[in-house]
Amino acid sequence: MLMPAPSPPVILASSSIWRRQLLRQIGLHFEATSPDIDETAYEGEASDALACRLAQTKAEEIAADWPHAIVIGSDQVADVEGRILGKPGTAARAREQLRLQSGKSVVFHTGLCVCAPGFDEPRSHLETVTTRFRDLNDDEIARYVAAEDVTATAGSLKSEGLGITLVAAIESKDPSALVGLPLIGLRRLLAEAGVALP
Repeated sequence: MLMPAPSPPVILASSSIWRRQLLRQIGLHFEATSPDIDETAYEGEASDALACRLAQTKAEEIAADWPHAIVIGSDQVADVEGRILGKPGTAARAREQLRLQSGKSVVFHTGLCVCAPGFDEPRSHLETVTTRFRDLNDDEIARYVAAEDVTATAGSLKSEGLGITLVAAIESKDPSALVGLPLIGLRRLLAEAGVALP
């Protein structure tokens, strides 16, 4: 009797605990590893193109070592009035980013890429979320940055935590995208790769 071929492992190319939580939320069994890539934008590169490029680069780097796995890469870039906001890296830079976003509409682009043995080439998806910030004073910003580590978060906003108190409105087709992994788009790409979710 022939046994069914084992399903390929699923690997998340990210060290983000929030992305891991989102994958657990949909019942996906996976491993996670963090790629080491340069996240610097190219000169003149648009924010949405940067998010997609970084997601694909992350997925491809891990897939090169795991060619028989299904690899998920994702990256998020914030854009305020055409200015790209990446991960601040320091608390001082986070406060600066939040002052810049105060009272404005900020676009968060989340790129998603899946590499799979059955794909001829990586398949990608982009989800965009518009977030309108309240008018924030320096005391509010300082308290938030002191209370929540946002140094590795695009645009210094953790909507899944205390950051939700900084915003007036969020417009999105996929609320999970603002957390960093668009689950609606991911479900489709995983289905194309032959992964059946519970």
